[in-house]
Amino acid sequence: MIALPPQPDLDLASLVRTIPDFPRPGIQFRDITTLIGDAVGFAESVRRLSACAAAYRPDLIVAVEARGFLFGAAMATAMGLGVVPVRKAGKLPGVTIGVDYELEYGTDRLELHEGAVLPGHRVVLVDDLLATGGTILATAALMRSVGAEVAAALFVIDLPDLGGSARLGAAGLRCETLIAFNGD
Repeated sequence: MIALPPQPDLDLASLVRTIPDFPRPGIQFRDITTLIGDAVGFAESVRRLSACAAAYRPDLIVAVEARGFLFGAAMATAMGLGVVPVRKAGKLPGVTIGVDYELEYGTDRLELHEGAVLPGHRVVLVDDLLATGGTILATAALMRSVGAEVAAALFVIDLPDLGGSARLGAAGLRCETLIAFNGD
């Protein structure tokens, strides 16, 4: 195994590609595939997220579908912890526990395996991008429904103009991000 040295001065934002007008006109899509495709950038992202998570002393990392799995699994490995995937409805085999949540035009459902997170577990939630905060708030509600303590939610990218970080703060959920892209 090759451990890449820390790169504290690395500008992670420079490794995120912006794709204009995707998936529709007027949207500036922040594409993390260029970040995770860069070994040094990905390693540094995981290192920084893991350092943030370690401060909360979690028992588990809870990774949100789908790109959250990439960072959550790498963080859990680096920290010597387990990782629990939270998926959209119908994606997990076996008995699941779920929560429905509101979307702009309808509802969706998130699920985890029954028994994957136990009462008293202290968890850190991880996803790649924070936009409106709806998915992570639903994930936090799901964790609390099984008796877990949600210590914090961590993201690679925040889009503060969409209000997610403010919404999480108003809900009492600690939130940390590595990169913020404002209104461009």
